[in-house]
Amino acid sequence: MVRYLVRRLLSALIVLLGVTLIVFALLRLTPGDPAELVLGDTAEITPQDIARVRARLGLDKSLVTQYGIFIWDLIHGDLGTSVYSREPVAQVIAGKMGNTLLLTGSGLVLSVLIAVPVGVVSAAKPYTLFDSASMALALSGTAIPSFWLGLMLILLFGVKLKWLPPSGAGTWRHLILPALTLGLGRAALLTRLIRASLLEAVSQDYVRTARAKGLGERAILFRHALRNALIPVVTVLGLQVAFLLSGAVLTETVFAWPGLGRAMVRAVLERDYPVVQGIALLISASVVLTNLLIDLCYGLLNPTIRRE
Repeated sequence: MVRYLVRRLLSALIVLLGVTLIVFALLRLTPGDPAELVLGDTAEITPQDIARVRARLGLDKSLVTQYGIFIWDLIHGDLGTSVYSREPVAQVIAGKMGNTLLLTGSGLVLSVLIAVPVGVVSAAKPYTLFDSASMALALSGTAIPSFWLGLMLILLFGVKLKWLPPSGAGTWRHLILPALTLGLGRAALLTRLIRASLLEAVSQDYVRTARAKGLGERAILFRHALRNALIPVVTVLGLQVAFLLSGAVLTETVFAWPGLGRAMVRAVLERDYPVVQGIALLISASVVLTNLLIDLCYGLLNPTIRRE
């Protein structure tokens, strides 16, 4: 188990190093000079002013040197300082993280509350009208882009009916529409997975044996079949946590939700390299760490994986 753990940790570190290189390179290849954006578009700007700002931002050094400094600071826990607000990037992230976790957590809970009962009922009554309708809606939910769904929810509940605030934050009512936008797509995926896993579980020999012993269908479904069917669902659910964090970028932008996603979009438009790097690395690290935890759970649950 120790060798398996070490191999997975090394793989995760290599992936994270690759992510830092990709994020660093892509930001430097985008058009526009951050120094000119910081100084503003005025006639009084001289080349000396631009050179002075580039030196302050460290942009006058070679790309290799900039990347080395970035990695060295990252190892020491320094994510840099925002070009515009002059705040430490870690402080910027900490101020937005709570809102993003609230939004992603609400979306995850909502997706589970929808997916589990609908998926179980669809598997218990396959090929009925309810099953066909729920699977059609689930297929539509996986195909609809989140930003389009968010705009439609704003148009219906925020503009036409005026039941909910269309954007912003502050009360629990502001959370409903973005949480729905983020959670419905995940609920559609989980619903289809729960139905497929449960239908496969009820066809196994142990279910036929339970029926032969005279157990009722409800007891067979919830005590035996559902427990085994949820194993792959839990795996996918763990991955959804990371995908919800990354998907919050679009949702927060559409609803003007003050989280990491909206802060990242604003930082990209302003060429605020340190903030973009810090948020991108945080989201990437969450994906890598979630995959690592799932791999370790596989190793604990299935000894053959450790031996392989």
